[in-house]
Amino acid sequence: MNWKLAARAAKMNPSVLREILKVTERPGIISLAGGLPSPKTFPIQAFADACAEVLHNDGQAALQYAASEGYAPLRQAVADMLPWDVDASQVLITTGSQQGLDLVAKVLIDPGSKVLVETPTYLGALQAFGPMEPHPVGVASDDEGVIVDDLVAKAKDARFIYLLPNFQNPTGRTMTEERRAAVSAAAAAAGLPIVEDNPYGELWFDEAPPLPLAARNPEGVIYLGSFSKVLAPGLRLGFLVAPKSIYPKLLQAKQAVDLHTPIFTQRMVSAVMKDRFLDTHVPTIRALYKRQRDAMIAALKREMAGMDVKFNAPKGGMFLWARLPEGVDTVKLLPKAVERNVAFVPGAPFYAGEGDPRTLRLSFVTASVDEIDTAIAALAQTLREELALLGDRTPAVAQV
Repeated sequence: MNWKLAARAAKMNPSVLREILKVTERPGIISLAGGLPSPKTFPIQAFADACAEVLHNDGQAALQYAASEGYAPLRQAVADMLPWDVDASQVLITTGSQQGLDLVAKVLIDPGSKVLVETPTYLGALQAFGPMEPHPVGVASDDEGVIVDDLVAKAKDARFIYLLPNFQNPTGRTMTEERRAAVSAAAAAAGLPIVEDNPYGELWFDEAPPLPLAARNPEGVIYLGSFSKVLAPGLRLGFLVAPKSIYPKLLQAKQAVDLHTPIFTQRMVSAVMKDRFLDTHVPTIRALYKRQRDAMIAALKREMAGMDVKFNAPKGGMFLWARLPEGVDTVKLLPKAVERNVAFVPGAPFYAGEGDPRTLRLSFVTASVDEIDTAIAALAQTLREELALLGDRTPAVAQV
């Protein structure tokens, strides 16, 4: 048969992350690659109890078709937990926050539309936007987030800017209060909508991050959230909060995709969340991830000494960003690291334009402290051998 593909199908490329995850399934591999929450944090008993409760109380409704907007009590619970005035009618329950990105792309992007993103940015967003054939433009960024002057310079004719202010994927950085205020004001002045993605915001270690951008200008922001990182990713349950002016079109886009997010899952999560369950559950996740972040930073300082490896110390989330010495290409380094039973994610695919080949993302949440020590030691040995091939380089260690 002569299957003729749509032009947009050419924009659909394999996920670098998903392909790397296949490699990590090999026995013996310690993965610092995937953005998978630790399964130790999944509240299995709470789910078991909620499952029985939902089936017992209203099993027929839980297994039936339902409203596309989502389960009303869950929508209200989302509205209540957000730190600004949100009406439940603005909440759309999605099949993971990734679906929220897809809906945004379908509603806001035409072929050739300019879309602004951070440098670097979440790879999954670039993939979600890609089939709609945008022109993604990276905005210069530093440790505090996007640089406002560059945002202003590139804002003209852009459909929106996509931002992850809290513990960003891939870098782990957090936008400061001062930068949030400046970005919000600059976007509003330019008439530039913001798509704010916040899957990691509750995973802070020492103090909560500043207020979301959506709280500063609710009419100018579509806000995306997820239950994957605070409950379990297998639920595939997320949400978006949109201004009332754009909400109907996002809802129509969802209706064309899946009719509604599985109502049984929604009811189960609603049951789990009652009695303020997240208030006691999420702190246990924070404590675990903080220990593992500290272990990774200590291992990097110890094992990478003398190799000019720069890395940050994220204040929350799941990821740490590193830059290796000049001349190293982490895409080429990855298979050599896998031979030593450690995997990471090369950083270049996270850029809208030409990526920095020296960068990589490390996840510290699924490996134990002992596994982190072993993995970083193996990665350091891999890097030493690579540097030997490139020529002897031994500048001092640095931390950013």
